[in-house]
Amino acid sequence: MLNEALAPGALPPGERIYAVGDVHGCAQQLAILHALIAEDAARRPGPRITLVHLGDYIDRGPDSAAVLERLLGPPPVPGAQMVNLMGNHETMLLDAAAPDAHPGALPYWLENGGAATLASYGAEPEDPHWHHCLPGPHLDLLRRCRLLWQAGDYLFTHAGLRPEVPLEAQDPFDLLWIREPFLSWEGELPGIVVHGHTPSARPVVRENRIGIDTGACFGGDLTCLVLEAHRMGFLAA
Repeated sequence: MLNEALAPGALPPGERIYAVGDVHGCAQQLAILHALIAEDAARRPGPRITLVHLGDYIDRGPDSAAVLERLLGPPPVPGAQMVNLMGNHETMLLDAAAPDAHPGALPYWLENGGAATLASYGAEPEDPHWHHCLPGPHLDLLRRCRLLWQAGDYLFTHAGLRPEVPLEAQDPFDLLWIREPFLSWEGELPGIVVHGHTPSARPVVRENRIGIDTGACFGGDLTCLVLEAHRMGFLAA
């Protein structure tokens, strides 16, 4: 584990979580980061391990298809649980590929990096049958993604939560898209939120949230937050 420090929350004894920020088609960085996770787990065996990916696997970067193929494979740590969360970019793709898609869904997705995803599958946006180039298992993987996952004091979701709204009343749109007032909120939340969605040069650690989108598709690191007991650290590729 790199840069180990006291965390703002805690996990139950015997649990360790590796949480990976927004990949955005950066398949090579994800492969390197998975290898670092495997090395760290082998060096410090014992706890029950969960690997959480925080969404936005596709768009903007060079090889979204390879990212999804990797997520379909075995976890980098044998026997680990793998939790894949939904990001707003996955919802844009699924909306555009739906049989009853709104006419504006495809242009909106393409404007937000979807063209790079189609290129990774050898598809062209001008082809009216572009969605047939997307493998069924890849689409099924995205449809199975969760909006929220909890462990110990932590809540894992793609974008964040709406402050002063009970967890059971949160709007799925906010879990996928919110920035403000979540990012500047200094009060309590239903848990310490581990999220991506809003890129920064380095991880952002607050008393109520930890942001780990460090802009891999913009030339930054792909970051993994490592949580165990009352401690945290970071791995990066």
